[in-house]
Amino acid sequence: MADGIFILSGAGLSAESGLRTFRAEDGLWEDHRVEDVATPEAFARDPQLVQRFYNLRRAQAAEATPNAAHLALAELQDRYPGPVHLVTQNVDDLLERAGARSVTHMHGALKDALCAACGHRWPAPMVMDVNAPCPDCGAPATRPDIVWFGEMPYHMEAIQEALEDSALFVAIGTSGVVYPAAGFSQMARAYGIRTLELNLKASGGRFDEIREGPATEVVPGWVKDLI
Repeated sequence: MADGIFILSGAGLSAESGLRTFRAEDGLWEDHRVEDVATPEAFARDPQLVQRFYNLRRAQAAEATPNAAHLALAELQDRYPGPVHLVTQNVDDLLERAGARSVTHMHGALKDALCAACGHRWPAPMVMDVNAPCPDCGAPATRPDIVWFGEMPYHMEAIQEALEDSALFVAIGTSGVVYPAAGFSQMARAYGIRTLELNLKASGGRFDEIREGPATEVVPGWVKDLI
């Protein structure tokens, strides 16, 4: 019988580390329209703008530190007797820096670069240049290894297998409105997996249990209750 815990985290997990959530109330993301910085079309239209945007985000993420919620999830992985599958929509590495292992980044990672010509990946420098040659094929097609709107999230098959291996689905700091991640809780219910939401405010989705409050409070509290 499956005994794992599947945890899907979103921007709310890292917000208290100083990283802004994906889309603010004014519809802007770090003062940019999402359509101008987070689509393949935006990169084709103005690659310099997109690179500057992600260079800024990379610097912000490097200056941020893991908060109590990140640390609690790393502790859960260490102390829970079954598998704890950490799947995140975030592109920062705060979970890893908190000590978490094998984090699945379904939307890519700021620390990685991707060649738009050949698909080669390598560690990104702090400041990326769109004209920098790919170290594998030499094409000047460097882009952030980030999943943009209109692109398929990474590791979907492995994520499916992790969910099927679990007895509890937990959504932390995510609105749950963007697919395919929005379908995970539905899939969990279809499998008979218990569902829990930990969020600043309830998303309106269907969960067996909902705990509201800042991630730095509700996540450590839940972990403490569990272990």
